[in-house]
Amino acid sequence: MLTILNGNIALMVNMAKRAGLPWDAILGAEPAQHYKPHPEAYLRTAAFLGIRPDELMLGAAHNGDLKAAQSVGLKTAFVPRPNEHGPGQTKDLIAEGNWDVVATDFIDLAAKMGC
Repeated sequence: MLTILNGNIALMVNMAKRAGLPWDAILGAEPAQHYKPHPEAYLRTAAFLGIRPDELMLGAAHNGDLKAAQSVGLKTAFVPRPNEHGPGQTKDLIAEGNWDVVATDFIDLAAKMGC
């Protein structure tokens, strides 16, 4: 599993270790030299992995990030985070695009992808 983050890679590595997340790679703004939703954030990630954009899927709770990823050829999966901004959150509660997969959580996403 790979994650593309706008955060600092060292911070994300520490977070993943502490949480026991089985990530194979952490890429994002630092190596890509662009923040999501800039197209290069996704295209350079695919290039770093030696794959085509259509072989990469972005799983996210942010419709805007998914739209940007889809526009450069990535597969997309919407996974909501209804409490990301607290109980009064009103944005990104539902899938607002024609995403490849819409899941209720990451367990549901894994099941829908046959994992």
